[in-house]
Amino acid sequence: MYWKIASLLMFALFCLWVFYESHRTVNIARKQKEAYFERERRANATRKKPLTDLKYVTVPEDLPYELHTDNDDISAYVRTIRELSDQKIVNFTGYTNTDLKLMYGAPNITKLSIYDQNYTTLVTVLQKWADVLLSLHEEEEAYKMMEYCISIGSDVGKTYYELAEHYLDIGNDEGYFNLIETAEGLRSFNKDNIAQNLKDKLF
Repeated sequence: MYWKIASLLMFALFCLWVFYESHRTVNIARKQKEAYFERERRANATRKKPLTDLKYVTVPEDLPYELHTDNDDISAYVRTIRELSDQKIVNFTGYTNTDLKLMYGAPNITKLSIYDQNYTTLVTVLQKWADVLLSLHEEEEAYKMMEYCISIGSDVGKTYYELAEHYLDIGNDEGYFNLIETAEGLRSFNKDNIAQNLKDKLF
């Protein structure tokens, strides 16, 4: 008899706990949704601000434009990079459109999105170009290209991993640890994964 009552009480408590947790989860989701829409509303209402503090990225002048020009892939990469050299490039990795509108005003969002897309194109194409150069045994130019990408805040994991292998091969421990430090300082969703993979490879 008593065990039946105890079982019923336990079941009732379990049901109350499930109800409480479900209600709490719904409330949290509702508040997060409300906060998101309020932040987006404020962002859309933010007036246009000057872009004087933007840190523009410049395309290096010493890229190996004349190397292996008969390679179709390299020719395509060269055309893309030359086109980018005349455009404005800014690294906004880790920032949402809402962040950018709050920082610089909603009227600037189209312009800023273009600058950010130019940056993404730059680091992506440079890595692809470097990979082709590696396949053609142009290691010096390829690794120099990757180091440049790291210097401007790239979060392309392959760039870090290929440079890491290179540094291990030549015994450049300082360069390897600098890669980890740079990865940890990225404003990117990939930073923890990149940094941990580098540490795992080393230790």
